[in-house]
Amino acid sequence: MKEEAELDVNEEPILNSYYQSSILSHDSLESALANYLANRLSSASLPSNTLFDLFVGILKSDQEIMDSVKDDLKAVKERDPACISHVHCFLNFKGFLACQSHRVAYKLWLQGRKVLAVMIQNRVSEIFAVGIHLGAKIGSGILLDHVTGLVVGETAVIGNNVSISHSVTLGGTGKASGDSHPKIGDGILIGAGTCILGNIKVGECSKISAGSVMIMDVPPRTTVVSDFVMLLF
Repeated sequence: MKEEAELDVNEEPILNSYYQSSILSHDSLESALANYLANRLSSASLPSNTLFDLFVGILKSDQEIMDSVKDDLKAVKERDPACISHVHCFLNFKGFLACQSHRVAYKLWLQGRKVLAVMIQNRVSEIFAVGIHLGAKIGSGILLDHVTGLVVGETAVIGNNVSISHSVTLGGTGKASGDSHPKIGDGILIGAGTCILGNIKVGECSKISAGSVMIMDVPPRTTVVSDFVMLLF
């Protein structure tokens, strides 16, 4: 990623200071990501240096998170035509940044540091316009495209290599408690404005068209073209 950053600076020298502080001055991806997230999520009551120390400690101690970060970077570059480089994703794609913020906050949630996790989640919602419950489980190789308006419920599970567009809801029906949110399999594509409600399963490698409302299971390798029309492939 540093090579890409150096190419960008050579092309646009005005970005040198920004790229130095964000990427080039760091000796690891963990440090660069912790610094960038800390600067984006900081506030008067949560200064960036405090968040940096917290974030870098988590990232450097959890290889699973870092493997997912790298997989997400690759996924955005490979699957989003608008992404011109890994650096472009790292600095400018709020879906990527929201996802990594959730990974850090989820770690705190599992550690029982729920008050701090909720504060970070609230900042993620304010800055990136997404609402991902701290209990939601998210796999790797994730593309959150545009991402504005994404809502993910507490017991939702998102598998690996999933692509989700903006204004998507993975929510409950309002009639059930406990495990009441969708389970999204690997390799799923979910179009903009889709609502998937309740503890239902979307089978691997399926595609859900924009604007669909799903309240029942979707078999693997299925294309959903409207609320109740499914095409097996």
